[in-house]
Amino acid sequence: MDLYTYYRSTSSYRVRIVLALKGLEARHIPVNLIQDGGQQLKPEYKAINPQGRVPSLRTDEDQVLTQSPAIIEYLEERYPQPALLPAGFEDRARQRAVAAIIGCDIHPLHNVAVLNRLRGLKVDETDVMAWIRHWIGEGFNAVEALIGNDGFCFGEPGLADVYLLPQIYAARRFGLDLAHYPKITRVERLALEHPAFSQAHPDQQADKPA
Repeated sequence: MDLYTYYRSTSSYRVRIVLALKGLEARHIPVNLIQDGGQQLKPEYKAINPQGRVPSLRTDEDQVLTQSPAIIEYLEERYPQPALLPAGFEDRARQRAVAAIIGCDIHPLHNVAVLNRLRGLKVDETDVMAWIRHWIGEGFNAVEALIGNDGFCFGEPGLADVYLLPQIYAARRFGLDLAHYPKITRVERLALEHPAFSQAHPDQQADKPA
């Protein structure tokens, strides 16, 4: 498999975590979202992913998959063990709810395209940063209330954690104070000690600038 990725892209980070949790090997092909006006917008990459976003996954069958939720679902179905979702229907729904808060309600409001659009509209950089922290904070208020009191989000590492860890990384990068989120930071501490999450961390990626 080939994973088209960017070291600090939260959606790429999610897929890297899943690959590591499942013990799957993938060749990482960096797509720099900043360099040369954004390599993801170049014709060469748009021939792979017409949307011009990362990640993309080229499977062993030479099929290209896009959008991190779809890629994660494919990996869960194609390589079901270890499972990202528990057996119970309600427990699975709780995992998916946390993932959806992050993937649908937080991350889209601070991805590169949205921030570039805000800056293109001459929004002051201080206001851009306030925008980011507001929406991450709103989402984290809900996540903090929904996740469990022990272990990872719901005990063992699962889908919710796959989404949460990259979002914590982004929150710290954008300067959100996490002091009000003790359950979220508990999950972060556990994940940073877990080999799969550590392997997928942006600091461990070959395309991170020196």
